[in-house]
Amino acid sequence: MLTIILYFFIAIVVVQLSYYLGVFSKFSFAKTQNITTKRIPISVIVCAKNEAENAIKYIPLLIEQDYPDFEIVLIDDASSDETLEIFELFESQYPNLIRLVKVKNNEAFWGNKKYALTLGIKAAKKEYLLFTDADCYPTSKNWITAMSSQFTMNKTIVLGYGAYDRIEKSFLNKIIRFETLLTAIQYFSWAKVGYPYMGVGRNLAYKKEEFFNVNGFISHIQVRSGDDDLFINQAANSNNTTIAYSPESFTYSKPKEKYKDWFIQKRRHVATANYYKTFDKIQLGVFYCSQLLFFILAIILLSFQFQWIIVLSLFLVRYIAAWLVVGFSAGKLKENDLKFWFPIVEIVLIFTQINIFITNIFSKPVHWK
Repeated sequence: MLTIILYFFIAIVVVQLSYYLGVFSKFSFAKTQNITTKRIPISVIVCAKNEAENAIKYIPLLIEQDYPDFEIVLIDDASSDETLEIFELFESQYPNLIRLVKVKNNEAFWGNKKYALTLGIKAAKKEYLLFTDADCYPTSKNWITAMSSQFTMNKTIVLGYGAYDRIEKSFLNKIIRFETLLTAIQYFSWAKVGYPYMGVGRNLAYKKEEFFNVNGFISHIQVRSGDDDLFINQAANSNNTTIAYSPESFTYSKPKEKYKDWFIQKRRHVATANYYKTFDKIQLGVFYCSQLLFFILAIILLSFQFQWIIVLSLFLVRYIAAWLVVGFSAGKLKENDLKFWFPIVEIVLIFTQINIFITNIFSKPVHWK
């Protein structure tokens, strides 16, 4: 039996190395990205529901963007706080820059962010759309420039990086940021090898025609989440998709500070992945299962000291390869502190994901506010 487990362990190590060295390394060891200002007309779209506090802080950072041709489309999705009043104030101050879309609750699309976004997209006057959330802020005045610089005649979808603020001396913050880093490594790398499967609405851009080519969100309108990843899963391909990863292209947002809140957020993300294309669900499932089995089988074999030299050698080879890939990626995405926590955070995250999968089986997660 231990011999069979050993062979299985070897196969799992090969799978893990295939992911890290065969796929994820495509992003980790990619060249530095160049930024050139383009005069592509951009509509920055922000959909908000009860985000008054964040709107006051972050909308001015969008207004201050240094870009020759852009507008800001603010969508108030039937907020019950002062979000609409704040948006109206910005509109009155910058009538030539800001376009306001007021969404009233629709019985057929009650509380559905996709309905609100669709109205905002239709109201946008520019040809290219750049999305972020009301609780996000760009890293510099060159955010629009950095994201739009990756558009070409063929590349009409740009996947960006939506990071989270660092909270010192918070282990939960390291878990959240590492999970965000690992997710970015995955969707950036798969996009580079020609199989884009998701993006994040905190930092995402595409040409308006891509939205209408797939009839917008209609194929998954019944799914409350997925205005970003499900849309990209449907619309993106090897020909029309590229990535933006220069530091000026990043956005940041405040992370959850309680494990319970983050756990609920991740439950929504995992539930949405069930609607991905079959290939994407398989490759994600194989990766996470191989992560879990790698540790379980290694522990079993080492506890019995069965061929421990071989097992330990394979264990170290996989760890070094993964650490190098994660480390170089962390450097690109300005998450350098996370690479030192990689061995610990990875294990915690794996078992957290198992908990999420099991919880989602027995109850449905809560979605848009």
